[in-house]
Amino acid sequence: MPRTVLTQKSYMPKAAELTKKWYLVDADGQVLGRLAVKLATALMGKDKPTYTAHMDTGDFYVVVNAEKVRVTGRKAEQLTYDWFTRHPGGRKVVPFEVMRAKHPERIIELAVRGMLPKNKLSRHLLKNLKVYAGPKHPHAAQQPAPLAV
Repeated sequence: MPRTVLTQKSYMPKAAELTKKWYLVDADGQVLGRLAVKLATALMGKDKPTYTAHMDTGDFYVVVNAEKVRVTGRKAEQLTYDWFTRHPGGRKVVPFEVMRAKHPERIIELAVRGMLPKNKLSRHLLKNLKVYAGPKHPHAAQQPAPLAV
């Protein structure tokens, strides 16, 4: 009696087969964490059937009105962003409200960065995210489709 071997085959998309689309996301009134989760998932391409963990299968996302993103609870008073300059005593701490006033686009970028895997691919995926403080952006030539988040 012949023995049949069952194998599971996974579809691996080729780089030439992938088509990247541009999407426009309005952050006005959106909750920061919920917006960042959806953007991180979409940047990885996990919302597509062609998702592959080691490839960039996501699309480009343009986020406007980053200055109008909101946070819940007391995060506006308690949340801080800190980094170390690699000099003695070089720890820098910036409160959320100061960061929103000076660099509102960094709030979304840092939130999404924290939700991506910590590897070389995530640094490549972050280049597919374009965040702007106001309603204007220089990507009109790409004709980004509005995306409801």
